Amino acid sequence: MKFKARNKQNTIIIIVIVVGLLLGGLILGMGKSKPESEEHGHAETKGHADTEHHEEKSEAGHQHEQKHETEDKAEHADHEQHAASEEKKGPHGGKLFVTDGYGLEVTIFEQGEEHRFRLYTYQNGKPLTPSASQVKLTLERLGRAPQNVTFVNEGDYLKGNAVVEEPHSFKVTIDARHEDKSYQFTYAQEEARIAMSDQQLKQNGVQILTAGPARIKTSLQLIGEIRLNEDRTVYVVPRLTGIVEAVRANAGDKVRKGQVLAVISSQSLSDQRSELLAAQKRLALARTTYEREKMLWEEKISAEQDYLQARAAMQEAQIMAQSARQKLAALGASASSSNLTRYEIRSPIDGVITDKRISTGSVTKEDANIFVISDLSTVWVDLTVRAEDINALKTGQKGTVKSSAFAAQTTGAVSYIGALVGEQTRSAKARMVLANPDGIWRPGLPVNVNLVADDVEVAIAVAADAIQTLGNWTVVFGRYDNLLEARPLALGRSDGKFIEVREGLNAGEQYAGSNSFLIKAELGKASASHEH
Repeated sequence: MKFKARNKQNTIIIIVIVVGLLLGGLILGMGKSKPESEEHGHAETKGHADTEHHEEKSEAGHQHEQKHETEDKAEHADHEQHAASEEKKGPHGGKLFVTDGYGLEVTIFEQGEEHRFRLYTYQNGKPLTPSASQVKLTLERLGRAPQNVTFVNEGDYLKGNAVVEEPHSFKVTIDARHEDKSYQFTYAQEEARIAMSDQQLKQNGVQILTAGPARIKTSLQLIGEIRLNEDRTVYVVPRLTGIVEAVRANAGDKVRKGQVLAVISSQSLSDQRSELLAAQKRLALARTTYEREKMLWEEKISAEQDYLQARAAMQEAQIMAQSARQKLAALGASASSSNLTRYEIRSPIDGVITDKRISTGSVTKEDANIFVISDLSTVWVDLTVRAEDINALKTGQKGTVKSSAFAAQTTGAVSYIGALVGEQTRSAKARMVLANPDGIWRPGLPVNVNLVADDVEVAIAVAADAIQTLGNWTVVFGRYDNLLEARPLALGRSDGKFIEVREGLNAGEQYAGSNSFLIKAELGKASASHEH
């Protein structure tokens, strides 16, 4: 019993030890698990914080991405808008506009001085029959009323009914209709235009003036040519056929009236002289017979009939002799000569031989111009006068003549104004007479003539120093708000201070006056382009 009690006690002790070990292990496990839980909690908190930070970063990134996307969209929209505003080139090199498959290509065709719009139409990229579209175009320029252009069918395009004036700087609005659908296209282009403020103009000393009426002391600038004075020019012809035996003068020689120029041997002249000699012999015989018959009739020896017949024969012989002398005189040949065939050609006036067409041994015809002799103490100036300037010319009007080949100047008066205007040239002829005592004004010499006329009132004029050249244009720079644009002009009369404007500028328009060349220089710097 005592042994059983001890065993039971040992068993309880063992159980207590085991339980203690289990409890100790459990306590140790719980101690270990608490830090793990804390660590896990910290990791979870950190993970949560990381998650929140990630979410914040994601949200910020999302907002950044949205902002970036918005910027991209805006940039893309700007790009699309920019791309849409870019001018596409059509098959004919013009500006191509397309809406809903309908295309319109705008070109300006330049031929000579006329510039006109040509339009080509398309449907889904394929050419349309031009007549299938109705198109109207409106041009808006600085300082001008809108210009409406309509179109007619011509070939494979639509042709504008109006000339497009320079410069090609304008806003264009096109209204088109095709298959009951309306389309509108617009574009703008600039040429020879520059922006300058009032302050910039003042700094550059550019004065702004207004085009309007002015009184101009007309001074016509004409071109002319020195010509022979035809009133004092002689064309020498031999008047009969013959062989040239001698030539005693050459072109450029000064000759005197009656001077022998050439000697010709002519058989026909020999016949004329022989005829004169025979007529003179017959006249002498007839005169002797007449005197004898007259004496016999007076002495009542012979009949009156014989006397009358002798008188008639003498008169007939006189006529024949006179006719023979006149024939020789018409030829310019002397009646008496030891050589019947010798014919001397003499100068009919004092002057200079300006042309010679004869040589020794050649055969001349009776109507050949063998010499031209002109008195160069006076010459003509033939002038070309535009039709619009004819009324400014008057007979007796004085002017200054300047040589364009060398330094020479003289004065003369208008002696003749043509009554006709040339169909092709649209100009008339006028003439001045110049004294030429020293012979410096030689025929064929080109000259410039300045004729002073009366004062005239012109509707539009601009200051002479405002005129500039821009390419092939003669321009002034029109002022429109803060913009200056070249205006090509057609000019008229000038007195050196003002110049008449026939086309290109309206009365009341402002333009750049003095120092306008600075605007031209600024245009050159800006490389203003001529765009079509």
